[in-house]
Amino acid sequence: MDRLRSLLHGVAIVAGYAFFALSIFIVVEILARKLFNYSFQGADEIGGYVLAAGTAGGFGFALIHRSHTRIDLLVSRLSGTPQAIFNLLAYVSLAAFATFMAWRACATLQQSIEFGSLASTPLQTPLWIPQSLWAGGLVLFAIAALFVAGRAVIAFFRDPDAVNREFGPVTIREEVEEQVQDLAKSRRDA
Repeated sequence: MDRLRSLLHGVAIVAGYAFFALSIFIVVEILARKLFNYSFQGADEIGGYVLAAGTAGGFGFALIHRSHTRIDLLVSRLSGTPQAIFNLLAYVSLAAFATFMAWRACATLQQSIEFGSLASTPLQTPLWIPQSLWAGGLVLFAIAALFVAGRAVIAFFRDPDAVNREFGPVTIREEVEEQVQDLAKSRRDA
């Protein structure tokens, strides 16, 4: 789990820097258009590629930190095994969907490679380049989702309450405790 966590953390850091670089590029593009009546062709295209690859790469990181949005209005009112069943179902469903997305992304990438597909834009980007980053992020997400779902299944048969503690939505109390720990750490580091 530590290797996967480290890999997903690294991917999230790279995605964050890519989003930061994209924001600088967009600001430069806006200033160039306003001040010099000049446009870098393809800023929107590059932005789309960065957005697709970066978000796909961040899905796995969000998963292992229990940061995906879950509507738990009814589930939070349940207790014990019924709540554990819904939490388990959420992770198994997510793993199935992530696997499906990764499978289809890889099929799309394979077709783009076979046909030598180019973007129908001024840059005429070979589509295998952004699609490989996008598919790679989705494959990592699927691996993480399958791993976490497997851990949830094992935990369910050992102790259903462990599923609720480890795989249930983050509670408000847990969020507050995390914020307090982050604040204390930042004060120690300062």
